[in-house]
Amino acid sequence: MEGLWRAAAGLDPKPEDYEGVDFWSAPERAGWLTKQGEYIKTWRRRWFVLKLGKLFWFKDSFVTHDSKPRGVIPVGACLTVKGAEDVLNKQFAFELSTNRDTMYFIADSEKEKEEWINSIGRSIVQHSRSVTHSEVVDYDSKR
Repeated sequence: MEGLWRAAAGLDPKPEDYEGVDFWSAPERAGWLTKQGEYIKTWRRRWFVLKLGKLFWFKDSFVTHDSKPRGVIPVGACLTVKGAEDVLNKQFAFELSTNRDTMYFIADSEKEKEEWINSIGRSIVQHSRSVTHSEVVDYDSKR
């Protein structure tokens, strides 16, 4: 769990946190979010990439093979992702929580907030250690 929130503190992720994930190519979701730091509660706009159960963030949107993530969250270790406008009193806010900690984000619109919540939620289910691959249902493919 230390590695999950180490990134939120602004500490550089270790290469093993993102080895084997081609975060620069065909992400499940990518876009700008504003993130609150875990220890220093400032808000910073970052480019986020969700791929293979990991949520990466970068200073800019030009992400290549040589880019180094500013942080990585293994979403399979997270329990919930949900709206947080009432908690932060900020429009388009949402939170990502473990059993011990919560990180806050702000999207650019209600639509983007909902898309991020859905994408991260699906990734939590797919990469949770409590769910086997055969138990995952892709509701999008049944539409």
